[in-house]
Amino acid sequence: MSESVKMPALGESVTEGTVSSWLKAVGDTVEVDEPLLEVATDKVDTEVPSPAAGVILEILVAEDETVEVGTVLALIGDPSEAGSSPEAPAAEPQEAEAPAAPEAPAESGAPVAAAPEASAPAASGQAQGVEVAMPALGESVTEGTVSSWLKAVGDTVEVDEPLLEVATDKVDTEVPSPAAGVILEILVAEDETVEVGTVLALIGDPSAAAPAAPEAPAEAPAAPSEPAPQEAPQAPAAPAQDSAQAAEAAPAPSVAASKAYVTPIVRKLARDKGVDLSAVTGTGVGGRIRKQDVEAAAKAAQEAREAAEAARAAASAAPAPAAAGGAAPSSKPAVDTVLRGKTEKMSRLRQVISERMVDSLQTSAQLTTVIEVDVTRVAALRARAKNEFLARNGTKLTFLPFFVAAATEALKAHPKVNASIDGKQVTYHDVEHVGIAVDTPRGLLVPVVKNAGDLNIPGLAKRINDLAARTRDNRVNPDELSGSTFTITNTGSGGALFDTPIINQPEVAILGLGAITKQPRIIKDADGGEVIAIRSVCYLALSYDHRLVDGADAARYLMTVKKRLEEGDFAGDLGL
Repeated sequence: MSESVKMPALGESVTEGTVSSWLKAVGDTVEVDEPLLEVATDKVDTEVPSPAAGVILEILVAEDETVEVGTVLALIGDPSEAGSSPEAPAAEPQEAEAPAAPEAPAESGAPVAAAPEASAPAASGQAQGVEVAMPALGESVTEGTVSSWLKAVGDTVEVDEPLLEVATDKVDTEVPSPAAGVILEILVAEDETVEVGTVLALIGDPSAAAPAAPEAPAEAPAAPSEPAPQEAPQAPAAPAQDSAQAAEAAPAPSVAASKAYVTPIVRKLARDKGVDLSAVTGTGVGGRIRKQDVEAAAKAAQEAREAAEAARAAASAAPAPAAAGGAAPSSKPAVDTVLRGKTEKMSRLRQVISERMVDSLQTSAQLTTVIEVDVTRVAALRARAKNEFLARNGTKLTFLPFFVAAATEALKAHPKVNASIDGKQVTYHDVEHVGIAVDTPRGLLVPVVKNAGDLNIPGLAKRINDLAARTRDNRVNPDELSGSTFTITNTGSGGALFDTPIINQPEVAILGLGAITKQPRIIKDADGGEVIAIRSVCYLALSYDHRLVDGADAARYLMTVKKRLEEGDFAGDLGL
């Protein structure tokens, strides 16, 4: 009597799972607890062991298929039963294994068998493939631009393998493959902007790769960037007329390994730890990359960095005695060999920033008011509380939450500064959604702290640090990059005393924070006399839209912020 292999319950809240890969095929003999397949959920990846010894009689759920917990995945029976149902096993493994066989020999041989039938599917419009659609990258996003194709027509891809990069005015992201197979057709060229839901490409069974290849040159003239990559997959097809040459076409195990299926959890773990999956050697079945492989790679990278830092520290310490009596170390900056002398196309994000900055200056009448603020009390409070704050809240206490708190409180008292203009209408907001400008390798982005006016210092610190980190790592949600009513930019983090920031439309003001420096200032002592003391001071620069905000309005707002910061009465927020 046969034994059922079912989708296990991998957690209390997990109701379904996806078959990542079958480790065994129909007809294989297995032992009790021998791994049969790998399954993945949004929380965990794991192997499913065999519940009984015997022969796999039937596989009922194909790779990359998602089913509910308790669904029968396969049947295992006595070895004597293996021959009793030869037809079912013969048909089933082909369906289950076809999407997961990206080996070069199979790809090279497929065009030979499929060539006589190529004209029929091509003429019918190739409606058999799985559609790759432009994703909805946020509630307010209605279109996206194809930045670059990472794959070409004829390439074999796995589920969740990145296919292309798309960009909107809020975020750049990769679009993963919704299915395993071969790219049959690319329907939207690079730099083309289309609506959400538009079909970008078709992915089909590897056996359909040949019909797609002849069509690629026909479409190539519409996109100058397509001909070269589309012709590349045809090269191995030509010599694939005998098995010996087909075998020679696939001597690249490193490439095959790099294209092995990587589950979403493993891919996310790699992103979080900064691990390049293409440089990781998988220890799983068929070279599959597991979580342990990513963690080991991250640990090795960390150890290498620590060793390099130790070596640099030793090198810098060694010449110190000699330098004391000789020339001082040079502060000459290193020459940039990456961008210097290079001409390249402006990235989509850079284009968006350019358009918005110019549009902002052309739209509103902008000017900037600057004041000086003594933040000595805030600095002392932060120095006293930062260690305990980190232990209690799990995040660092920087100066920024204090400034955001003071600025947000002042917005409630001066609604003119927390407004937006639409034509001849003005909206004075009753919420404080504060955008925080973040410098990233791709350009300036502004994630938004929603309802900042409802948060205390710990709440602001957690939200700001989390948003900034995810924005730099390109993991921020597109909806978190929109909806601000007021923006703050910390230009002082780069050492600038102050600047004149450009308003983030359709807002009417943006606050720039300058560097905090130690300066001699005249203050009153306990007896009311004037003395010179060393103080921590900074400049606050408010750029505002003179169409709505007058200089007096700007000054009143800034003085409210100044008073709050100079009093430094934040101890209650910090539990002191």
